[in-house]
Amino acid sequence: MNLFRGDAHKIYCRLKKNPDNIRKSKYLKDVREVQEFYDSVESDVLRLIFYRLIKEKNGSGMIPIYVSAFSFLLMILSNHLHDLFFAEGRGYWMFFIFMFIYLIAITFSLFVHFREQAWAASHIEIIQDILEERHD
Repeated sequence: MNLFRGDAHKIYCRLKKNPDNIRKSKYLKDVREVQEFYDSVESDVLRLIFYRLIKEKNGSGMIPIYVSAFSFLLMILSNHLHDLFFAEGRGYWMFFIFMFIYLIAITFSLFVHFREQAWAASHIEIIQDILEERHD
């Protein structure tokens, strides 16, 4: 089942289908542009960029903090929210709409967060390779 193998396997399969045009592949274009840029940067500045990216990758980020803080806020305000959602015959529909929107927001936020971490890891690997080639 290719569905559960992830993006790396999908890219591999697409590149394997057309081995003559691997260098021109759109899947490698972004990485090539990043690598060419970092190649043009001096080693001392590149090392500073590397340190900053390590900080970004290892930091918790704002999105997970917002997710946990918002949940905690809902817990604190639970009595008031209960009165708001279920008072005077409003029924459960308002609660379900709120939860649906909240779950969509969390899902999207976590998707963005992990995508940012993946790009930070890619940049870090590219910088490490360049610094190793330069023997710095």
